[in-house]
Amino acid sequence: METDPAFSLRQVATRCGVTPAYLSRVERGEVAPPGEETLIKLAHDLGEDPDVMLAQAGKISADLRSAILARPQLFAELIRAIKTMPDNAVLRIVRDVRDGNW
Repeated sequence: METDPAFSLRQVATRCGVTPAYLSRVERGEVAPPGEETLIKLAHDLGEDPDVMLAQAGKISADLRSAILARPQLFAELIRAIKTMPDNAVLRIVRDVRDGNW
């Protein structure tokens, strides 16, 4: 992808609705990362996971923020309980919840 002209800074910036100069400044760490909408566009354009890209920018998606704010104490307890678990244990919890196995 690094040598693909479709992924030049100018092309990516244009597709994501930002200026190449701004995107270049973000890459160099001269300005704060863009907002959620632009980060999600960038993630999709680059074939990356939007949640991961948001996290790398120190942000979370609006839907996750809403869920956390609806039950802040429970989410805080859950996150603190799983923060030191190995990935396979967290993945098992995610699958159990997603599949309704509680």
